[in-house]
Amino acid sequence: MAPESPQDRERSGDRIEGVTARDLVQDPAPERPEQHKVKKFLRLVMIEHSVFALPFAYIAALTAMWRETRSVHWVELLLITVAMVSARTVAMSANRILDRNFDALNPRTAKRELVTGELSVRAAEVGTVIALAIFLGSAAALSWLCLVLAPVAVVLLVLYSYGKRFTDFPQALLALAQFVAPVGAWLAVTNHVSAGAVGLGIAVGTWIGGFDLIYSCQDAEIDRRIGSRSFPARFGIPAALTTSAIVHVGTVAAFAWFGAAAGLGWLWWTGLALTAGVLVYEHVIVRPHDLSRVNRAFFTANGIIGIGLFGFALADLIVHGLGA
Repeated sequence: MAPESPQDRERSGDRIEGVTARDLVQDPAPERPEQHKVKKFLRLVMIEHSVFALPFAYIAALTAMWRETRSVHWVELLLITVAMVSARTVAMSANRILDRNFDALNPRTAKRELVTGELSVRAAEVGTVIALAIFLGSAAALSWLCLVLAPVAVVLLVLYSYGKRFTDFPQALLALAQFVAPVGAWLAVTNHVSAGAVGLGIAVGTWIGGFDLIYSCQDAEIDRRIGSRSFPARFGIPAALTTSAIVHVGTVAAFAWFGAAAGLGWLWWTGLALTAGVLVYEHVIVRPHDLSRVNRAFFTANGIIGIGLFGFALADLIVHGLGA
């Protein structure tokens, strides 16, 4: 028998009961096409931006629960969460599908998935239909009244996407669509609408509509060139920023209306005072001649408002008897 060569010994040493060391190092499992499409779709609809409206649906729902039973209805809260996220997904995906031709003409939006082809229109439409089915299913699980009113909410959410085609005030349509979130959450718990819920709906609608006025200032010149209608494109950036500030004064007043009508305590009013301060900061850092800090105002400041005010509202409700 011939002696084993160094190469044979090396190869033999790499074997463990017939398995080579190369066999033990496996490539990671490739991502399935379905997983890839889901990730692209979630990025298309910017699912993480649910943080802006969802906290106010929670404020409405938890306040209604506190007033009715002093306890959290966990199943209802879960269904409200599913309904809110899926409804927002329908609105965002519809917006991206309908606006893809405008997006292609705007350098700021030209890299969106439907423009570049990373995600097909067909895949986005399938995602929209799935989100719509989830929304209607969660509405039905909440109550028959929620299911009956769900199509109205869908129409309002999608109408904003058409706004830039026929009005210089698409932010008003956005405010109307966002009004639905807290009012719908209150309705889901109580099966009726109260004055406080209307106040919270107005607050959320004017808050989001107002900061969208700021955000849309970035596209004023592009919108004029491509024929996309907007308030800044029609009336100018200074007028848009001034209008946004006036609208946000109304936001603070509407939040105060809700707090007084709901009977909330000092923690809510402390949170509202801090919210007013953040709104002032938002308007101070964005100037007509300097829009470089729009993203800081849009994402950071408004994220703080949503999460922060919810935290103060929740603390106030717990202090005043809300239990698990």
